Amino acid sequence: MTEREPGWPAKAWVRLTIAGLAIVAIGVALVQLQDARRGVTIEAMTAEGTPMTVFRPVQSGAPAPVVVIAHGFAGSQQLMQPFAVTLARAGYVAVTFDFAGHGANPVPLTGSISREDGATRRLVQESGHVVDRAKGLGDGRLALLGHSMATDIIVRVAQSRADIAATVAVSMFSPAVTATSPRNLLVIAGEWEGGLRREALRAVGLVSAPAPPEAGVTYGDVAAGTARRAAVSPRAEHVGVLYNEASLREALAWLDASLDRPAAANPDLDSRGVWILLLLAGVVLLAWPLSALLPRVASPPVGAGLGWRRIALPLILPALLTPILLRFVPTTFLPVIVGDYLAVHFAAYGALTALCVAFVQRGRDRLQSEMSPGRLAVGTLALMLFGLVALAWPVHSFVTAFVPAGHRLPLFAATLAGTLIYFLADEWLTRGEGAARGAFLASKLAFLISLGLAVALDFQRLFFLLIIVPVIVLFFLVYGLFSAWAFRRSGHPFMAGIANAFAFAWAIAATFPLVAR
Repeated sequence: MTEREPGWPAKAWVRLTIAGLAIVAIGVALVQLQDARRGVTIEAMTAEGTPMTVFRPVQSGAPAPVVVIAHGFAGSQQLMQPFAVTLARAGYVAVTFDFAGHGANPVPLTGSISREDGATRRLVQESGHVVDRAKGLGDGRLALLGHSMATDIIVRVAQSRADIAATVAVSMFSPAVTATSPRNLLVIAGEWEGGLRREALRAVGLVSAPAPPEAGVTYGDVAAGTARRAAVSPRAEHVGVLYNEASLREALAWLDASLDRPAAANPDLDSRGVWILLLLAGVVLLAWPLSALLPRVASPPVGAGLGWRRIALPLILPALLTPILLRFVPTTFLPVIVGDYLAVHFAAYGALTALCVAFVQRGRDRLQSEMSPGRLAVGTLALMLFGLVALAWPVHSFVTAFVPAGHRLPLFAATLAGTLIYFLADEWLTRGEGAARGAFLASKLAFLISLGLAVALDFQRLFFLLIIVPVIVLFFLVYGLFSAWAFRRSGHPFMAGIANAFAFAWAIAATFPLVAR
């Protein structure tokens, strides 16, 4: 076709082109992600009730060493698939599992997470059960690999057993490491993990003295089990380090040396990281042309429509008051780590925002606008379904557990009550004719500052919020785009407000660790 069909405006052709590019990107990414399982068989098992997944090479029936792989805090076994697939392709039996309170494991985490004789002891015991179950799947040779929180757990497991030949600790922090244990320790840190890079060198320095330790240098004797090595993965942070090819290559080479296996000259590494990014980029890109299909709800558009001078109070006051007020309110009523606090923070922040908006709008004439509740319901449902199909499903399949199991659904309902209050108030505050440019970003920055103040006031209980701030920022950016496009088309802020509240409650219910209250 060389000419545009009559009646099609230029913008419609742009949307059609963008939609086509997005669909191609999504298709290519899905094909490549499915291909990531090439050469590997996958089998589900359990160990004392703990969900496990076993990855084996397809073409090799010979006995092989077993590597048990543990995820970090608020993670799941899906998050560790790049290591599992890479090791299975190289001839290992790789075993992932979900810790108590995480992923598909229905058993809540017990004990204090800040005490070694609390949750740490419980997780060490659980890991021991998995190692015992996994050992019979191979030739008797064993190694451990863990990320973040799990590094301290696998270090302690390795120290308690004589049959662990090597330990790979990714983004490690563990006070249990000594100059002699665990055997053959490799510590991997991302280039952008400054504190954890120093921790890696500290652990290696226990055997490198008097010379200062260097990254990329092996100290000690592999054959004697005293080897130590710190490796830095370029351009990687706390999650990206799991997908970094340097991380995968270092781990495989270390295990080959420790378990007396020939080193692979050209290892077949799992490269899903780039395809996950392409998939998510395609989904976000596709949302823009699809937003043109949303129904028009309000004409003219509705919302607070506040300029910078009038919006200052609703932006600042809730951010300051919420963490102070919640110091005097019980927020440990749900069986989930800080998820109950976050739900209450959303609710209180949203309620204060609504009160501030009502105050600054007092005496102003209400904008008369025609609105269709039926269209609002249809558009909101469409937005929620798009998020579930286009985002929740691929994240759950290829990144981390992102579909709440049945035992987590009550948590979803309770959290949704809080997120609804916040997102409805915030969307109304930042939308409407005459609304200050950049108000949406300013409101999200104020919310993040408010969470920071809450952590400062109760660091021991709420420190986990600092860990998830990057994820919250990513959600705000992605769903902020969805919100802007939905409002531009529908003219009503509640469509995106409800859909975004649903998405945030879904994420909290699916990923936050469950605990026994």
